[in-house]
Amino acid sequence: MPQPPNWMTEGAGHVWRPYCQMKTAPAPLPVARTEGARIILEDGRELVDGIASWWTACHGYNHPHIRAAVIAQLERAPHVMFGGLAHEPAYRLAARLAALLPGDLDHVFFAESGSVAVEIAMKMALQFWINRGVAGRTRFLSFLGGYHGDTLATMTVCDPEEGMHGLFTGVMPAQHIAALPTDAASEAALDALLAEKGSEIAAILVEPRVQGAGGMLFHGDEVLRTLRRLADKHGVLLIFDEIFVGFGRTGDLFACSGSGVIPDIVTLSKALTGGTLPLSAAIARRTVFEAFWSDDPGAALMHGPTYMGNPLACAAANASLDLFETGAWKADVARISAALAEGLEPCRAAKGVVDVRTYGAIGVVEFAEPVAVGALCAKFAELGCWIRPMGKVIYLTPPFVTTDQELARLTGAIVTVVCGDVEAGMGGV
Repeated sequence: MPQPPNWMTEGAGHVWRPYCQMKTAPAPLPVARTEGARIILEDGRELVDGIASWWTACHGYNHPHIRAAVIAQLERAPHVMFGGLAHEPAYRLAARLAALLPGDLDHVFFAESGSVAVEIAMKMALQFWINRGVAGRTRFLSFLGGYHGDTLATMTVCDPEEGMHGLFTGVMPAQHIAALPTDAASEAALDALLAEKGSEIAAILVEPRVQGAGGMLFHGDEVLRTLRRLADKHGVLLIFDEIFVGFGRTGDLFACSGSGVIPDIVTLSKALTGGTLPLSAAIARRTVFEAFWSDDPGAALMHGPTYMGNPLACAAANASLDLFETGAWKADVARISAALAEGLEPCRAAKGVVDVRTYGAIGVVEFAEPVAVGALCAKFAELGCWIRPMGKVIYLTPPFVTTDQELARLTGAIVTVVCGDVEAGMGGV
């Protein structure tokens, strides 16, 4: 094993790592730099990134257009507070997002992370009813298999059985968690729940098309149309959490656009800046915003993350939108989807596998039982790939610039490990 660099040895005793029991988890891999779809380690090894750094680096790493935009903004103003001041990158980004999103999703509130954007959306929904003089709308309805973040309020709307947040049961008020309305029976059950509890529900919260961290669970657009219909019927708001699926991952720029369903609030983050800087947004329809537009100071949304609308991050996001405007990503997503479907198909016959599925640039191999994340990460790294499973799934969400050879390496590595076939093709790279 290569010796870790000095900076890692000196810092290891002071860094608290995410999502692992540090006493028993393998040491992380030290990264020297990134380029395209690859992570270059300190020892010179190159790993094809199969998960785009938790779904963020949609255009690949170090894209020259985004890098140039960030450098240019750094020379002008890296940051300025958003309270009482304005700057061009944020205002231009807000206008562009409003133009790209469907309907009247026109009012953009910036933050730094996905979890915070969801918290802001929840706060908007709660205060929407307060400002309209409606009492008692203090709870939310979300869904089994859902994940919306690790902050306190977002934990309450995640699937309570997904495993990460069970320790905190009872710390925050419980929410209503239901099954997605995927058939007549589950639609009827949801309708009945809303009829009984609708007067206490501020909003329905859902990940459209794909429930990400809850297990890469797919559902059709008819589910979203049903949710819109039921939300309108029972007079509750509808929030789409597009932090994962937004910006092309499912084949449409936004799931709400492709599905034809306009939520009352949508949250965005992850690929918003092309994976370069932290930025998120909660974007509301006109009717939601108008509940806050008042001569009464108390009706304002009293929220303001310190780095909201950060100019560097907004410059990166504008540059990322420039790349999306070319339309080239659509062919890449289709190409990746086909490669994942074909490349992962052999896993269907492997022991313990219960499903192999794809949706846009997402490929999933699901097992009957949870997988050993640390051990699998190490095996994939030996095969030249960075793939980090979660729960019961090994999945791929590669950057859109990933080449066909790199895709073959990724799917070949999974086939090798899952099927135990050391001769599985690695795409010649």
